[in-house]
Amino acid sequence: MESPRATSGAPRAPRGRRRAHRPRRRALLYTSLALVAAVGATAAGAVYVKAHARDNNGAVSSAASSSPSSSASANGEASVEPVTEPAVDRDALLGKALKTVTVPSGAKVSAAVLDLDSGDSAAYGDSAFDTASIVKVDILATLLLQAQDAGRHLTAAERAYATKMIENSDNTSASELWDIIGQAAGLDAANKRFGLTGTEGGDGALWGLTQTTAADQLILLQQVFGDDSKLSEASQAYVQGLMKAVESDQRWGVSAAADGSEFALKNGWLARSTTGLWDVNSIGRVTVGGTDYLVAVLSKGTVSQARGISLVEAAAKAAVGSFTDADSSSGSASASQ
Repeated sequence: MESPRATSGAPRAPRGRRRAHRPRRRALLYTSLALVAAVGATAAGAVYVKAHARDNNGAVSSAASSSPSSSASANGEASVEPVTEPAVDRDALLGKALKTVTVPSGAKVSAAVLDLDSGDSAAYGDSAFDTASIVKVDILATLLLQAQDAGRHLTAAERAYATKMIENSDNTSASELWDIIGQAAGLDAANKRFGLTGTEGGDGALWGLTQTTAADQLILLQQVFGDDSKLSEASQAYVQGLMKAVESDQRWGVSAAADGSEFALKNGWLARSTTGLWDVNSIGRVTVGGTDYLVAVLSKGTVSQARGISLVEAAAKAAVGSFTDADSSSGSASASQ
């Protein structure tokens, strides 16, 4: 539930491992030179070859890359000349996709997506939003990081609070852990280590008014689901398991973009007492066509929670679709060559 402490009177807001599907921001791991054909020979016996740079999955990188082509010099020696292939502009594709989403008058939406297999990512919008209860993932990540630093396990009470905070979105539990981590100062210190640059903890007890961006939430999700994380594998598996087990009436949001039940998420919803308008957010991991994506969608300014949920779900589908559609088109084009 979204507590009065965190939300000014608004209604309320494990352990699986998925190490194989963690984001990999990597360059090509190796380059293999394949001899395509001997197309001719000079008096000196030189042959022409064509090389293809491929990543460790055997696919051409989506980043700008060179596909060498061969030519012969005057003395008959073979040479390889790179031909630059255009990169996929993920940000442009995401922006185009989200412009197809109907945003209610006065409302705003922002989204960010990361393909865990390829490491490609994109973000749309850089405005700051109230976190509402999605900050509970950040609170738990901070608690676990602090416990790691102290060389200790979570206490029984902390584990009980964490379970209720994530699975049920219990605000009393969130407030208890907010105090344990040192409120905003503790959250901000952990976020600096996590790599978040646009997130600031809420004043005093108002953890639900922490300010964040979609891009920062994607970085936080990488701490939970990624290889390059400040959290231990055990800590990551713990958060992932809780996010997979949220109660049934809170399984909306980014899950709308997933295949069936292949998702782990945390949602937040908050009616601002000053305007009566709603903040509705959703962050998590979804699986589509066998590929895992990290997705963050933030919104504000809808007249009701239901309208906010509809907006977030439409944006999540469009955001993930900007990746799956582009990858499908790229695959079709490669097959036709």
